[in-house]
Amino acid sequence: MAASTAPKKFDIFSRLSARRKFFDKQAAERGKWKSSGASYHAAMENYCRQLIPAGRRVLEIGCAEGDLLAAVEPSFGVGVDISPEAVKMASRKYPGLRFVAGYAEHLPLEGPFDYIIISDVIGLLDDVQKAFEQLRGVMHSETRVIITSYNFLWEPIVKLAEKFGFKQPMGEQNWLAPSDQENMLFLADLEVVRRANKLLVPIHIPGVSWFFNRVLSPWPLIHRLSLVHVLVVRQGPQPGEAKEYSCSIMIPTRNERDNIQELVGRIPKLGPRAELVFVDGNSTDGTVEAIESVIAQGREDMEMLLIHQGAGVGKGDAVRKGFAASTGDILMILDSDLSVAPEDLTKFYRVLAEGKGEFANGSRLVYPLEDQAMRTLNILGNKAFSLLFTWLLGQPFRDTLCGTKVILRETYNTLAAERKYFGDFDPFGDFDLIFGAVRMNLKIVQVPVRYYARTYGTTKISRFQHGWLLLRMCWVAARKLKFI
Repeated sequence: MAASTAPKKFDIFSRLSARRKFFDKQAAERGKWKSSGASYHAAMENYCRQLIPAGRRVLEIGCAEGDLLAAVEPSFGVGVDISPEAVKMASRKYPGLRFVAGYAEHLPLEGPFDYIIISDVIGLLDDVQKAFEQLRGVMHSETRVIITSYNFLWEPIVKLAEKFGFKQPMGEQNWLAPSDQENMLFLADLEVVRRANKLLVPIHIPGVSWFFNRVLSPWPLIHRLSLVHVLVVRQGPQPGEAKEYSCSIMIPTRNERDNIQELVGRIPKLGPRAELVFVDGNSTDGTVEAIESVIAQGREDMEMLLIHQGAGVGKGDAVRKGFAASTGDILMILDSDLSVAPEDLTKFYRVLAEGKGEFANGSRLVYPLEDQAMRTLNILGNKAFSLLFTWLLGQPFRDTLCGTKVILRETYNTLAAERKYFGDFDPFGDFDLIFGAVRMNLKIVQVPVRYYARTYGTTKISRFQHGWLLLRMCWVAARKLKFI
């Protein structure tokens, strides 16, 4: 009888079963291999600790013995691994954590979790897109997924290391470029909020490893040669998900008397309820009286209150005092000089209400500027710093100093609770929010606005004094966010 020529039946589970058996055999030798790669594993544990605050609900997919999961100190930690043998070892090693045998393509548990770690695993998955689709069932709207994978440029080196016994054999891998990963995330209704590259030298060489990994690795072009790609991911916005939020609009003032009446009249209706919170920094031109006058006149769709900044100094102090006194679901900052049109607040509101982002940052450098709105030296400085901060923060930033910024109150409260990580470093208030948002891996959206010349009062910006402060901000970002 002639042999059958019918194609083999597609069976994902038979392939997954074969992979499970492979890693069961590897589990017994996992400790030896981790010892030989101690420098690499320590670096990844340290980086994940930077991304994940202690005390969160954390899921790790591909947990092996659970060392990385334990390192981030979760309040509730669950590890999933394809190998039952690895799960047994992890359970004995970390009895305070929960470990489950299962496949990433068919997650055997429910969530939600605050953070999900997928470290050096997607190259081993049978169906990466299906694994990404599974994640939505264990996520809530603020969940962040941290994905690390090997750079495909390192494929020959990794294979040689496995062949000569310097690295644990991992079998056949998918060497996916970050663009391929991002496309599959998009197909699974997930989106990337942050990208990074880590480790030029994954082994410990005294002095050399530190210099290459902490000093050279983050620089443009050089970072593309690093061993590890990192993506931080959140749920993508879904059509028709727009929500209604109450809004608090925080307006710092100092000697802005003639702008107050027009400002209040031009602010659009925002959400079901809105309030204006004026924070005055000891004005001497009658600004306080102008604010008291508009409060007395009132506005039907908006509450208004005045706070005196007192001994506090700088816009950053004013922003924090204003937010502390605010009651809205969304917190907004609007400068009182009318250089950004109050009507544009609607654009910022929609970013959060429609789920397109979690932090909206104004950008004044997209449209042509009105004559005299910004001096030439300021324009050049802003553009130079935008390039520098885009590199330092790992996200596009056209304009860090635009005074209009919007964030959810709940998110701001979390950011403020973690403020000690950076310390009291920012007199502007802009970088306190930007750096905090980056560290929290928020989806940051740049909102283009037109920038107008002020018609009353004088700018509070000193080009050289504040230029020096911007350099200090760069150093803070480099030390706390980039070179870690």
